[in-house]
Amino acid sequence: MIEFHAISLLDKEWIDRHLRCEDTPSADFNFGNMFIWDEHYRQLVCDFGERTLTKVRLHGLPAFAYPVGCGPLRPAIDALRSYAAVMNYDFLLRGITDRHKALLEEEFPDCFLFCEEPKYADYIYEAQKLATYAGKALHGKKNHCNRFEAEHDWAFVPLTRELIPACTQMLNAWTEENAERLDESIVFEHNAIDRAFRNYEALGLEGGVLFADGKILGFSFGEMTSSDTFDVHVEKAAADVNGAYPMVCRELSRMLLARHPELVWLNREDDMGLESLRKSKESYKPAYLLRKYAAKWTGD
Repeated sequence: MIEFHAISLLDKEWIDRHLRCEDTPSADFNFGNMFIWDEHYRQLVCDFGERTLTKVRLHGLPAFAYPVGCGPLRPAIDALRSYAAVMNYDFLLRGITDRHKALLEEEFPDCFLFCEEPKYADYIYEAQKLATYAGKALHGKKNHCNRFEAEHDWAFVPLTRELIPACTQMLNAWTEENAERLDESIVFEHNAIDRAFRNYEALGLEGGVLFADGKILGFSFGEMTSSDTFDVHVEKAAADVNGAYPMVCRELSRMLLARHPELVWLNREDDMGLESLRKSKESYKPAYLLRKYAAKWTGD
């Protein structure tokens, strides 16, 4: 039977190897997100040859991630099915993209029931558009930035270890100010960001910090999640300062395009089913939504 173990930094090398082969833009499949959100999802992983097997807990129930990597798909699915049967679990896969759905249907026709989960869809944007806010649809964002630049002495600098304590102070204040309007996910997010900061270099994260008038007004960071897509794990800014959020988004996009000539897309992750977050993400005009499904085994 599969031998799972709790995810750790020691797993990064082999999981990254599988993820490079998978080359998916999904925010579910990069080591940084897997590691920093572990307190919430309680992930167990297994190196299964050329694929990564992952068990998670979502809403208190066991489930499995799509077995990312290369090589034949069937042995990995069969191994997960056998494990689920021994543990008396329903065999349920989460975070299935349309590409994964097609591969599962091809390999296991009529064996899965797919249910779309809109709140987990990733918002994907053209990096170049967020770096310029060009066009009528993003004119409002550009105006906010123009006003910000006119009103403040500002700078956007790389997020380094030396700046993490000050960013943590800002995060603590942001969490306290927003605790009443957000659900319990704010606690898990705070813990995930703290874990990211503590392991920033080991995870290979990169980001930037917005200063204005000598004060930190925002920060953002993430990692390349596929050959042409950067996953923005976190974006925080002072909501009471006009233009702070659009500035963080624009400046991070510019920084990343300068560093990664191959960059085409920014994945700004899902909206967790929160109306306010959905409206915010829609206001930046995504190029498309990367849809996600739950896949329940219904075969024999």
